[in-house]
Amino acid sequence: MSKIYTVEKDYQNARFDKWFKAKIMNLPQSLIEKIIRLNRVKINRKKVKSSYRVQSGDIVEVYNISKFKENNRIRLSKYKPTREEVNIYDDYVIEDNENFIVINKPAGIPVQSGTKSFKNIIDVLKGTRYFENHKPYIVHRLDKETSGILIVAKTREYAQLFTSLFRIRKIHKTYIALIHGKISKSKGTLKDNLVSYENNKKIVQKAITHLKVLKSSSDYSYVELNPITGRKHQLRKQLYNIGNPIVGDNKYFINKKINKNLLKSKNLMLHAFKIKFIINNIQYNFRAKYNEDFEKFLKKNF
Repeated sequence: MSKIYTVEKDYQNARFDKWFKAKIMNLPQSLIEKIIRLNRVKINRKKVKSSYRVQSGDIVEVYNISKFKENNRIRLSKYKPTREEVNIYDDYVIEDNENFIVINKPAGIPVQSGTKSFKNIIDVLKGTRYFENHKPYIVHRLDKETSGILIVAKTREYAQLFTSLFRIRKIHKTYIALIHGKISKSKGTLKDNLVSYENNKKIVQKAITHLKVLKSSSDYSYVELNPITGRKHQLRKQLYNIGNPIVGDNKYFINKKINKNLLKSKNLMLHAFKIKFIINNIQYNFRAKYNEDFEKFLKKNF
């Protein structure tokens, strides 16, 4: 006996192995490949590879896979937010429609869970009314310490669309930051080859950011940043490289610049302020108000 499934629109153009893990059984890749070799699964009555891109309406037949055991170890535990945590997200919502939501992410909480973080934005959003009939899809990220605009898609179709728009640089982001010291030019472009390491392998990536000084004092500068590329910790690293680290950054800082004001700063003074893009000839422009700590520091020093 076989079980028959129909691929939903939400999984249009997804890899078959990812669809299988999500909808049938969460098996290791090697077992999925074995099931395919044994002809235990067919799509539209044909044998396919694990990399096959499923289409909405595809008919998937699965034959006797009961002996295979789901790999629970690769399922990450989900954070279960309190009702109070869920309700407070009404205050963070900037835009909500059938395809995506835009929120003003608070500082101090990661977008998704990781080895060092359990509480996260995605698991909290799952419990809100905004995702009662949808699954949240991550389309871009902000550092745990960074506040501001975050887009979360409600459908796989829009997740793929946003991912494509980010890749071809059709989504334009503006950040604001409070940094140490003065910058010599009021406008400029930061260009760096940022170095990172992954599994002991050195990776060098080009990073480009346009910078504009909005205000400055003897000790600090208030700047606007438009990243052209999207590298991990790009803005934090680039400002550190020119000797002007972001106030409150405990990872990229210069010892001689640490003072009492920095020590009193609870949060990283980096905020995703604005974002704009066009979808189906409709232009979207969103902005997010910076948090109270950012506002207090701004008023105190400028």
